[in-house]
Amino acid sequence: MQFEFTRNENDPENLKAFLNSRGISHRMYRGLKDAGNRIFVDGNQADPAAKLNEGAVVGVSFPDEQSDPNVAVSDQPISVVYEDSNWLIFDKPAGLTVVPGPANREDTLVNRIKGHWQRNGEVNLVPHIITRLDRFTSGLVLVAKHRFANSLANELSDKKLIHKEYFAIVSGNGLDKHAHIDKPIAKDPDGFGQMISDGGKSADTEYWVEEQTDMWTTVRVILHTGRTHQIRVHFAAIGHPVLGDELYSGPLDLGINRQALHAKELAFDDPFTNEKRSFVAPIPEDMKAIID
Repeated sequence: MQFEFTRNENDPENLKAFLNSRGISHRMYRGLKDAGNRIFVDGNQADPAAKLNEGAVVGVSFPDEQSDPNVAVSDQPISVVYEDSNWLIFDKPAGLTVVPGPANREDTLVNRIKGHWQRNGEVNLVPHIITRLDRFTSGLVLVAKHRFANSLANELSDKKLIHKEYFAIVSGNGLDKHAHIDKPIAKDPDGFGQMISDGGKSADTEYWVEEQTDMWTTVRVILHTGRTHQIRVHFAAIGHPVLGDELYSGPLDLGINRQALHAKELAFDDPFTNEKRSFVAPIPEDMKAIID
């Protein structure tokens, strides 16, 4: 896969600095050099010491990312929301694990993506998961289709430029219409989950109440930090655990047997095209049945 960049008047003259300004990290630059100098200036193999003239066209040729033979291929379907040469966005069902692990190495999201790409004749067969979800959380997941897209997406994430919005059904009512839950989170040393702890990492969850009944409240949620189980831990900490969330004492008798949490919206400015990418995943049937 090849990309080209044109040096403008105010861009760095140094080749490495110029590529870094276009999202090619120092580590990626070294990898391209070690792979046989896959960097070109005006069609010729680049001299790292040369200065770039204004208008120079710098080409970068990334080697194909070969399939890991230890990652099984699954022919089970995935619900593709959007796909181009750089990105794959899909709607993950609740119950599907994202990456292979000791409990499941045959049919996770990564296994299904590998099967999907093999069927489509893709040359890059290594999914780079950008926005992970818990196994029993449903909704939108962003995947980079090659290492350069992965680098740019991680930069967007670091700058908090990937908008993610969640929809949840939490127990009880009486929540403020709009508030932040600002409580530090740490791993629970005596269990499998997370816990509120003064010695934990800072965590900020912002929510808006949408609908309330005697038994539950629907909320729209944005995370300003990315801690493990953050939404689930925070709402449990204020006495309103997510419905169906057994790990954090959520009610199990209100019509749903998994955490009622859904990654509903995803948006970002595409660094390859400068277009706004915006996606919405419908509320799944098990959560919709409670509301209806």
